Amino acid sequence: MTGVVTKNAAGTLAYVGIDDTDNLESRGTGYRARQLAARIMDAGLGVVLGATRHQLFVSPDIPYTSHNSAACLAVAMHGEASTPELVGLTRRFLAGESAPGSDAGFCVRRDPALPAALLEFGRRAKEEVLTRREAHSLAAACVCHLEGVTGDHGGVIGALAAVGLRCGGADGRFIWVRGIRELAGRTLPLARLLRATGIERLETREGLPVTDADSTIALGDWPRPILRLHRAVLLVENCNDLSNADWRVVAKDYIKQF
Repeated sequence: MTGVVTKNAAGTLAYVGIDDTDNLESRGTGYRARQLAARIMDAGLGVVLGATRHQLFVSPDIPYTSHNSAACLAVAMHGEASTPELVGLTRRFLAGESAPGSDAGFCVRRDPALPAALLEFGRRAKEEVLTRREAHSLAAACVCHLEGVTGDHGGVIGALAAVGLRCGGADGRFIWVRGIRELAGRTLPLARLLRATGIERLETREGLPVTDADSTIALGDWPRPILRLHRAVLLVENCNDLSNADWRVVAKDYIKQF
């Protein structure tokens, strides 16, 4: 995936943002995003290229469950699949899977152009208290389908923000990308890692690329790429111990800042 493009091997890209699907006892929105990704692919609507987590503003004036994060899925739609089909599946999924007491909302955008106002809304949602009225007004102007499903529909704010931030290509970390969770704990050559997963690039903390195809990568128990320049980028550091790997994934606490 190279960012906000109109075509790839599977078809037109669509973005699905979801937010506020949980309560204090339930699984979080990240888990629901992974479930939704499976539902979309099982339904034959397209191939989910990845799901990203986006941290939003934490304020006593914003009702949230634990961390106030939203999620966005990038979907390479099959040619015959329509936006209304994707909207309907997402609506049914959230209605059935969102936790009691949640205020779930979702956003679907299937347009190659990223309006500056949509990206700015995402950035503002990381720093300000926004309103549902603002979200719906912007969604209408930017040709986004924005809909509340449960509770007071407050999740529409985060859902729209997540789409803006994901389309911007430089915010958040991946909570799902093909193959990476299945390979946790393994040590693999770089070439095999890139073939087996949706990871597109390896970089050091300083942003230097790791390109030697034969170099080995220790994935550890929490490999999570970040979204950087519209790519799934795994951050690594040199192994300075006696391990059998050349590189290892940076510590979980460091990745969590994204």
